[in-house]
Amino acid sequence: MTTVFTKRIIAYVLDFFVVSAIMWILSYFAFAVLTPHNVHAVYQFFIFLVPIFIMIYFILCEKLFSASIGKAIMSIEVKSQNGADISWPQAIVRNLTKIYWFPILFDWLIGKFLHSDRVLNGITRTVVVDAY
Repeated sequence: MTTVFTKRIIAYVLDFFVVSAIMWILSYFAFAVLTPHNVHAVYQFFIFLVPIFIMIYFILCEKLFSASIGKAIMSIEVKSQNGADISWPQAIVRNLTKIYWFPILFDWLIGKFLHSDRVLNGITRTVVVDAY
């Protein structure tokens, strides 16, 4: 039996591949449209665009569908502690540490030090549960 924590890690890796694939497709079209003579110019904007896209992806998926694509594949979802769907502020705040893929490690480590889940899950009063 797989734990929710293990499912969350696998879901996070799957989401990394989903976001990477989408960014690859978007960059391909951006190269064709924006910079036909200088294909490397698009990369200078990625440091700003990728974190924004990551936030939009996780916020929209978790608010509208209760799960990102990775979480849906792993059959887990995000809920408020009272069992309701999460609100927009909860979706925004709980995903702040996912902005560059690595701050979530600090969120998790501090949460473990404080004997809880992620810090932002505690602040937003959200939980990740099996979708069964």
